[in-house]
Amino acid sequence: MTPVSLKMPRRLALEVSEAARRRGVSRSALIREVLEAFLLSERAGQAVSALSRAADLAGAFPGPADLSANPDYMRGFGE
Repeated sequence: MTPVSLKMPRRLALEVSEAARRRGVSRSALIREVLEAFLLSERAGQAVSALSRAADLAGAFPGPADLSANPDYMRGFGE
C-alpha cells in the first residue's frame, strides 16, 4: 500500500479513533473503508445512504436482539 499523510481537526481525529475502536479496526482501515464507500457512491452518482452512515451504530445500544423484526414491539404504537 502507498502511505498517505493527512491533517485533520482534533475533534475529527478523536471521532475517527472512537469509531475505529468501536468497530475493532485500525484508524487506517476505517479511513480506507469510508473513502472507498464515498468514491463508490460518487461514481454511481448517488448519495451515501442513511443506513451506511449509521451502520457503526448497529448493536451499540442495549435492547432486545429482535427489535427490528418482532412486530410485537410496535403493537399499540400511534394509537
